Amino acid sequence: MFEVSSLSASYGEAAALHDVSLTIAPGEVVTLVGRNGAGKTTLLRCLMGLHRQYTGGITLDGRRIDGLTPDRRARAGVGWVPDDRGIYATLTVFENLTLPPIVGPDGWSLEKIYDVFPALRDRRGSMGTQLSGGEQQMLAIARVLRSGSRLLLLDEPSEGLAPVIVQRIAEIIREAKQHGVAVLLVEQNVKFAATVADRHYLLAQGRVVESLDNAEFQRRETELLAHLGM
Repeated sequence: MFEVSSLSASYGEAAALHDVSLTIAPGEVVTLVGRNGAGKTTLLRCLMGLHRQYTGGITLDGRRIDGLTPDRRARAGVGWVPDDRGIYATLTVFENLTLPPIVGPDGWSLEKIYDVFPALRDRRGSMGTQLSGGEQQMLAIARVLRSGSRLLLLDEPSEGLAPVIVQRIAEIIREAKQHGVAVLLVEQNVKFAATVADRHYLLAQGRVVESLDNAEFQRRETELLAHLGM
C-alpha cells in the first residue's frame, strides 16, 4: 500500500537521510528504531511533506504523493501524530475530534471513538490544556482514526507516559491494525515496539541498516538495546 524508494534529505548542507527505502502493507505495523539523531522523525516529516526531500519517491496506493503539499497528503489518507501531539489547546475534546475533515470512507464514527477511548467520552467537554499527557496522546490518535486515514504516522507515542497508558496505546494500535490501517511508528521503547509491530527498520546515521521481522527483533533485544545506548 505504501512505498518509499531511495529517499534522501538534508538540513542545509548537512545530510540527514541517505537513500531510505521501505514498504508497508495494509494493516501492517512497522517501526523505525534508532538512536536519537538517527533520522527517524526527519523521515516522518518528509513523508508528511513537512520537510523537503531532494531525491526519492513516496507512493500511496500506487499514486505518487511526494509532490503534494502536507494538506493534500492528509486528504490522500496520510495521518500524522507528531511527538508533541498537536492538540488544539483552546478547543474541547469534541471540537478536536470533529474539526478535521473526513478524508476516507473508513473513518471511525464518534460513537466508535468513544467506545474505544472511553476517557475521551468522559472528557469530551474538556479543553485540550486540561488533559493529561496520556489523554492527549489518545485524542491525537483518535482524531486521525476518525478522519479515515489509511496510513498512520506515529512519533514516539509511548514517550513519557505511565506503563498502564502505554499498554492502552498498544491496544489501540492493534485495533487500528484490525481495521486495515497501516502504521509507521517511530519508537525507542524496544519492548513496546515488539508488542505491536510486525516488522522493524533499524536506522543509523540516516540510513536503513537492517530490516527485521518481529521474531528476530525479539531474539536480538539485548543487542538492540545496546545499539540504542539504553
